Amino acid sequence: MRRSRTAWVAAVLAGAALGTATVSADAAPGTDARGTTHTTACPTGWGSLDKTRVAGTTSPVKDVRTAHHACFDRLVVDVPGASAGRLGYLVRYVDRLHQDGSGRPIAMGGGAVLEIRIAAPGYRPETGAATYPGRADRPLPGVDLTGYRTFRDTRFAGSFEGETQIGLGVRTRLPFRVLALDGRVVVDVAHSWSGTR
Repeated sequence: MRRSRTAWVAAVLAGAALGTATVSADAAPGTDARGTTHTTACPTGWGSLDKTRVAGTTSPVKDVRTAHHACFDRLVVDVPGASAGRLGYLVRYVDRLHQDGSGRPIAMGGGAVLEIRIAAPGYRPETGAATYPGRADRPLPGVDLTGYRTFRDTRFAGSFEGETQIGLGVRTRLPFRVLALDGRVVVDVAHSWSGTR
């Protein structure tokens, strides 16, 4: 029994050593809290073309938050109670953000603008009461982009006919991906085209 366990441990350690010895060409170096140098392989191949998913929910948007990661900046639209299969979206680069309904242009900071449309209202459909505190043409409440590598500005464009519209100003046109998960839609914008941090 001891011999089998020793062989198993040796096999696991050998596999780990092989796994760390192989580094992809687009890996980025980093240092952890102990000062140990390691690499982070950044995802590539996202592209910058429109990304869309046809679906819709009456579950309302409750929050929009952001985070920054080693390889990308992230924006999350929280839609509690909505299953991933019911969350639709359209995310695309636009020359200028225009508010739904009025068509009024909304000024955005950054070198490029992503328009994010989530097929969920920012209000309770049965009463019209707001569920998200954003105000049209204003930065997203509670979002601070200090220290972000890619994100430069956020604006709430409004919620009209069951869709919530957000503007995201980024440093320049960069690749992005969109994920629909239970209760949220995630938009990740890469720090570079090459996959390096």
